Amino acid sequence: MKGEQSTQSVPDTQQPIDGGCCAAEQPLSESELRDDVTLLSATANDTRYEALRLIAASDDGVCVCELAPSLGVSQSAVSHALSRLHTDGLVTRRKEGRWRYYEATEPAVMLLNALDAIRHDTHE
Repeated sequence: MKGEQSTQSVPDTQQPIDGGCCAAEQPLSESELRDDVTLLSATANDTRYEALRLIAASDDGVCVCELAPSLGVSQSAVSHALSRLHTDGLVTRRKEGRWRYYEATEPAVMLLNALDAIRHDTHE
């Protein structure tokens, strides 16, 4: 009903799930699961993923002004994508004059390397 809080509780992910033929125990905490989903969802958009790939391939960071033409989207769309990638810890940014330069973080590089390895293994 409107205005009432839900009385349903979220199951404790550290406990076995009742029912069925067997009980599966979640190896990750609720916080770890949430962090993983946040990280994966940050890359689950064409613009953000392609921007991250371009940034990770750069040696000294990439400026927003360089990404818009490469991605084929507006500078506003690029800025929005970069903001999400930054918020979720996949890129760092530094300001030089009136421009911001973005670099991939170590977790971003590790994630991209894992995806490359998976792609390589599935195409052998």
